[in-house]
Amino acid sequence: MRTMRYGHRKLVTGGLALLLSAATLGGCGLKSGSPMVDDVVPGSVGRGEPLKGASLTVTSKNFSENIILGQMIGLIFKAAGAEVLDRTNLPGSISAREAIVKGDADAMYEYTGTAWITYLGNAKPIVDSGEQWTAVRDADRSHDVSWLSPSTLNNTYSLGISKQNNAKYKLKTMSDVAALSKKEPGAVTICVENEFASRDDGLPGMVKAYGMNIPASSVQKMDAGIIYTQVSKSNSCLVGEVFTTDGRIKSLDLDTVSDDKRFFPNYNAAPVIHSSTYEKYPEIADLLDPLSKRLNTGIAQELNAKVDVDGQDPHEVAKDWLIEEGFIKEG
Repeated sequence: MRTMRYGHRKLVTGGLALLLSAATLGGCGLKSGSPMVDDVVPGSVGRGEPLKGASLTVTSKNFSENIILGQMIGLIFKAAGAEVLDRTNLPGSISAREAIVKGDADAMYEYTGTAWITYLGNAKPIVDSGEQWTAVRDADRSHDVSWLSPSTLNNTYSLGISKQNNAKYKLKTMSDVAALSKKEPGAVTICVENEFASRDDGLPGMVKAYGMNIPASSVQKMDAGIIYTQVSKSNSCLVGEVFTTDGRIKSLDLDTVSDDKRFFPNYNAAPVIHSSTYEKYPEIADLLDPLSKRLNTGIAQELNAKVDVDGQDPHEVAKDWLIEEGFIKEG
């Protein structure tokens, strides 16, 4: 599933976006779905069952993290008294987005950078994460999409390095990587996805922004899933393209370097609600704001690892965590 992430961020504009939307919606099965039958009751949120009598649909994209987040929304809605239809795990990014825009679904977690660049067609990200969220919120009102408060969970790009190799090089930032590439030409070998290797907002742009000395002979292109193991277990690449919330970072004992020049966009997760749904049930903000406040990049890594490394079911991972955190309780 994680191999889908870069395409998730790919810029799609104009007529192509409309064509893709129609195609994905036509085949994504929006009329299908399963009722959430969990016997859950309010914990720290949902007291008084403010959604009693409501019938709401939750959705998500088709990678582990977003499915987990979609399940969390559904379980909280359920505990708050709503009947919930689960339409998570829709193919790609466009289909879930269009489900919210058109009101075929009521709620999901979306990423600020994805909305700002992919859906709203902006070429450059806004460096400040709060300002980017505000800009997305304001721009998306015209699409019948209401953004709730964001989390600090930031599923953006980074470079990973094994702790063993980093004991020698002590790389903490991308500027450190750039300095090493100049000091020891050839020391910095890098593994990346094919598309990331050629995009201006990928490897070429990063190399230019940081002044890295990485010749083509030092770049290896491969599937995203292989990058993590290659960085961890082999000497073929010192660093590799990773996503900051990926569970394999911790499970494979990798370090990540910070994007100290803030080249990559912020991809902060925040709930998005179809606007008419939010107008009818403004209590949704009180239900989901505490969840977003608690979520962060480290928690996302741990939860994603339970699915992508340990093979657990995203619904059960979401439910167990919500109960452990006290947001909901077993009925």
